[in-house]
Amino acid sequence: MTDNKGWQWFATATAAENAAGDVSEEASLAIAFARCFSTGEGRRVLQHLRSCTLERTLGPSVTDAHLRHLEGQRQLVAQVLMLIAQGEQGV
Repeated sequence: MTDNKGWQWFATATAAENAAGDVSEEASLAIAFARCFSTGEGRRVLQHLRSCTLERTLGPSVTDAHLRHLEGQRQLVAQVLMLIAQGEQGV
């Protein structure tokens, strides 16, 4: 029986491959993102994230804090999209 102390139990086969040097951590993460969002449900979630961040516009009376918050959300969604694209290309 394996020792389940710490976060070791959470390791996946992909992480084990990374430890062996077969796949870089960045490539493994990008592939995981591509797999996660390749399903119908994943595409639905991604479309929701796009619609409430990237496709959202704010009026002229928006506060600086609200604008900064939305820009942070947009950056995060853009990062997810970039990782998906890299994973689909097999980076």
